[in-house]
Amino acid sequence: MDGKSLSLYFTFFNEIGIIEQLSRALFEARLPDGFLISHFAVLNHLIRVRDGQTPLALARAFQVPKTTMTHTLSGLESHGLIDMRPNPEDGRSKCVWLTEAGRDFRNDAIAGMAPDLAGFAEEFPPDRIEDLVPRLVAIRAFLDAARD
Repeated sequence: MDGKSLSLYFTFFNEIGIIEQLSRALFEARLPDGFLISHFAVLNHLIRVRDGQTPLALARAFQVPKTTMTHTLSGLESHGLIDMRPNPEDGRSKCVWLTEAGRDFRNDAIAGMAPDLAGFAEEFPPDRIEDLVPRLVAIRAFLDAARD
């Protein structure tokens, strides 16, 4: 890869990283006290992908140590947002299931972003965003597959 291309791809990923940091801070500011984006991310993942996954599978999906995921899950469980149930396939591990309160929390968190997203939408209307989403999904899918 030549230097110009390397610089282009580095800048691309650098900008994504900065956008992630800024959007994380904005989103966490809207979450109830004591909740972090990691809590929301697990709830969102369980809705987007599927619930009933083991803590180890979630740790792998988020690329964090199992102890970190266990800590995040215990916070969600203590607030009644998930249930930890025995794994029906092996009985030794547990599986994570969303509660109705967990689904509501996730949906309320998204709704709480409406004022911020309205301001964003004034600068970037849907027609400027619609064509980006499939491209970002393809990039995410490629990177996700490449890590396995």
